[in-house]
Amino acid sequence: MASRYSSSSASASASALAMHSHTHNTPSSSPGSSRKVWIDPASLPNEGDITTVSGNAPDYVKQLNYNTYHSYGVGGEECFGYRVGKEVKFVDVSINRKLDRQERLEATTVAEVVVNKNMLNGAGMLHGGCLAYLIDNCCSTPLVVLGLIQNVNGVGVTQAMNVQFHSPAPLGACLQIKSTSVSLGGRVMTSRCEVIDKHTGRPVASAFLNKMQPNQTKL
Repeated sequence: MASRYSSSSASASASALAMHSHTHNTPSSSPGSSRKVWIDPASLPNEGDITTVSGNAPDYVKQLNYNTYHSYGVGGEECFGYRVGKEVKFVDVSINRKLDRQERLEATTVAEVVVNKNMLNGAGMLHGGCLAYLIDNCCSTPLVVLGLIQNVNGVGVTQAMNVQFHSPAPLGACLQIKSTSVSLGGRVMTSRCEVIDKHTGRPVASAFLNKMQPNQTKL
């Protein structure tokens, strides 16, 4: 059974992370490695309003999560899915300690988005491709958060995504996307997510996402 971060643990971690953010705040590569961090969340412009984001993660982590999501996941106005991606709002960013996994840390993010006309297929329901786009971006965020907490690079490129579609989502439905880190270490990292209709509780989709650190020579 999972337990929440204790108040003392959260306070200590927040203090350590705050100190870290004033020093270098850049996820480190493995010792002796010449591979540089591909994207440094601390170097990105501020996006989003963290005053509406709950959860026990430090504020600077919430901000860097938003920055990475917007700069890397959404991009500029000319990028694919921009109008959809900009509609996503994060409502919770938290860190848990899993007692059943040797007390390993687990990051969870919760995002919400209302289905609008830009997201529909010809039948008037949320397009599966649009939902996959939302999952890819949102399910990546707990890895970014956990990477910031553990001072490693949690930003990578998607290697594989397994999506199960459970039910349609009509115009006006508020989707809640809860994403959780599964593993972060080495070059491959994994997260999972559940997408539900916030008002009805109906499951819309679930997914597992594998990401990997890119080979710098191929960028």
